[in-house]
Parts: sequence; C-alpha cells; structure tokens
Amino acid sequence: MTTETLTLYEIRTIGFEALLRELGSAGAIRFIQQYESGHGDYTRDRKKKLPKKSVREIGAEMMKERQAKAK
Repeated sequence: MTTETLTLYEIRTIGFEALLRELGSAGAIRFIQQYESGHGDYTRDRKKKLPKKSVREIGAEMMKERQAKAK
C-alpha cells in the first residue's frame, strides 16, 4: 500500500486506526486533542512582538553571546 494512491479519507481512517491500536481509545483521543485550531493571527502578532533587526544585527548579537559564554 502506498499513501500516494489513498484518498485523504483513507489516510485519516488508517491513521486513526493506528492511533487506537497503539495508544488505546483514551490515548488516541488525548493525542487528537493536542491539535486544536487555535485563534488569532499568528503572523501579525509575531511581527508586532519581535524586534525589527537585520540579519547582521542578529548575527552580531549571537556572536556576543557566544563570546560571553566562552569566557
């Protein structure tokens, strides 16, 4: 069996059957619950929170930290 010929429904069904077999029903449900859709706009929020720095500035900061740890 190759996954290239399976439909998305078949892949989902086989995957859930594997979860049930390996983790049991409670473990499979706990695994699935980890993948919730979330909310908000991650990209917009990330841009607001992260400082605007160039690659050179980030590299310079990394070098400073490495040198400080080497001392």
